[in-house]
Amino acid sequence: MSTLLMMQISGSDRPGLIAAIGQILADEAITLQNLNQYSDHSIFNFHALISCDELQWSRISAAVSALGLDINRADAEVETNEQWVLTVLAREISPEMLSHIEHEVSQQGLSIQKTTQLTEPNNPSVCAYEMALCGKIANVNELKQAFLEHTANLPFDVAIQPASAHRTRKRLACFDMDSTLIEAEVIDELAKAAGIGDQVAAITESAMQGDIDFQESFKQRMALLKGLDESVLAEIAQNLPVTEGAERLMKTLKAFGIKTAILSGGFNYFGQYLQEKLGFDYVHANQLDISDGKVTGLVKGDIVDGAKKAELLKSIAKKEGIALEQTVAVGDGANDLLMLAEAALGVAFRAKPIVKQRADYAISTLGLDGVLYLLGFTDKEILTQ
Repeated sequence: MSTLLMMQISGSDRPGLIAAIGQILADEAITLQNLNQYSDHSIFNFHALISCDELQWSRISAAVSALGLDINRADAEVETNEQWVLTVLAREISPEMLSHIEHEVSQQGLSIQKTTQLTEPNNPSVCAYEMALCGKIANVNELKQAFLEHTANLPFDVAIQPASAHRTRKRLACFDMDSTLIEAEVIDELAKAAGIGDQVAAITESAMQGDIDFQESFKQRMALLKGLDESVLAEIAQNLPVTEGAERLMKTLKAFGIKTAILSGGFNYFGQYLQEKLGFDYVHANQLDISDGKVTGLVKGDIVDGAKKAELLKSIAKKEGIALEQTVAVGDGANDLLMLAEAALGVAFRAKPIVKQRADYAISTLGLDGVLYLLGFTDKEILTQ
């Protein structure tokens, strides 16, 4: 009687092993399912689901052993073989981090099929690993919360995604601007120039934490800026601190033909400055109203709030003929949550606690280029020039 099982073969790597194993299986008329083969540090690994009876297994085992390889088997159930990808991001991976990850993975009954390092050994500032997992997760949100508890005390990020075809085939990436693409809140910088920095910064922080409605907070802050000379805009724009990894991220996205957009509750003037500097395809932000060289305290047109950002993501995707399953959104504040929820990959970047809790994915330890590792990019594919 045939049994479905996972065949696991390992040993010293050398040319011709796959051909030899293939011939052994062909001689027994075995059909391979869910094949996974890789070599790591000269160690050959070959995993596959096969269906065979005990006599066939005995012959296969003897023939593989004759090649000087180890062969093992494990019972397999097709219906539980969901495929997942777990990405680990840190400045440096410690044994303690791996222990926490492996504990939570085993608690869910998941098995680690393969671990791949996405970063190069000569990259001293970033460490990223990708684990291929197999098994059925009872509750993805519970697993996410468990990882959040671990990462609250240790400097690493963990993201788990279904291993779907769309995961590595994203075509549109949308970004918040303030405290995401740049390490500042522009409206706070304008307020400092106007001599009311502390007052406006307090309102900004409450809005980003979700304590105040964004539209209301925006109107309050804009009113306080009335009378500011427009000459300060250029000086602030030229001194905007671009977030770590933003240039590396944008060069890579552009090279792979991925459309990019700034969707910001900030101001068009600064969004367009970043568009020219980094090469974004779209910019949607608030238009400052200026009269006689002075900020009036108002904006032209509708305020870009959380709902508007989500709407813009969908409209750009539709215009470009891109499915929502192929979209990415990155932001840090409460007004980004709807946009993050709309995208297939919504990343809370160095985010406020409420955003990190509600978003499906979060990056707190690395720069913006950490998003590339969530998409499956390796250092060999990421552009630095």
